[in-house]
Amino acid sequence: MITATRLTKRFGKLRAVDDVSFAIEPGEAVALWGENGAGKTTAMRCVLGLLSFDGRIVVNGCDVARHGKAARRAMGYVPQELALYDDLRLPEALRFFARLKRVRFVAVDDLLGEVGLLEHKRKRIRELSGGMKRRMALGLALLADPPILVLDELTSNLDAAAQQGFVALMRRLKKRGKTILFTSHHLDEVVTLADRAIVLESGRLALSCPASRLAEAIGAECVLRIFVAGAAMDRALGALHERGFDAIRNGTSLHVTVPMREKAAPLEVLTRADLVVRDFDVAALLTTRGGRFDG
Repeated sequence: MITATRLTKRFGKLRAVDDVSFAIEPGEAVALWGENGAGKTTAMRCVLGLLSFDGRIVVNGCDVARHGKAARRAMGYVPQELALYDDLRLPEALRFFARLKRVRFVAVDDLLGEVGLLEHKRKRIRELSGGMKRRMALGLALLADPPILVLDELTSNLDAAAQQGFVALMRRLKKRGKTILFTSHHLDEVVTLADRAIVLESGRLALSCPASRLAEAIGAECVLRIFVAGAAMDRALGALHERGFDAIRNGTSLHVTVPMREKAAPLEVLTRADLVVRDFDVAALLTTRGGRFDG
């Protein structure tokens, strides 16, 4: 469905994407992973034909450099920064963008229902929450029912609940047969949605692996934030240190750095020490490839 061969993009002397090759099969969901500046968005914009490039990209059988319009007709794009017309009501926005895309017929209620916005159809775009606006942008990307969806930062600027809802929506679209290419800074999103992850480092292809193996492949660790009773903080810290955990006291919580696959281990230590864990969450993700991503 998408094939990139020796893709290279230069900005002056800088090679933002450097001799990268990959292939995405029909119905496959693939995540581009890497730290800021790794070349993810640049590679994506080359696939979309928004940037000139060296090498070759074929989308749905169309050479992007030679037949860019035909290639773009096969793709629906949701950018990281949304540019919507805030004064339009949702059906008006769909019809307006449909005219721009030369889509002859729009089943407004069906499309709004598909992205979970039917009950909000009378609202203007400015009245939508951030999560709803992202769903609306996805609705616009689906106007021509393209076989491929391309999303830059899958759940950019969304809270946890909106992130989960949007990823669930994307999973439903994948089950319908959509091919999906996306970038994300959230490892859980990649594992939940993607079949495969492509890791870029300084513009070069570092590795390609099943999404389920990404955490192990990039050496991911997480900083677990654990809340115990104030009077038990010192005893909890001592129990963790005794078992060899990298733990520090941080205000009203303990921060413990552990491999992603061992998130439960510090909780088990505290439970066996008869300490009550009031709450916990993941404060940050640390990777040897991809830097630090705050949660």
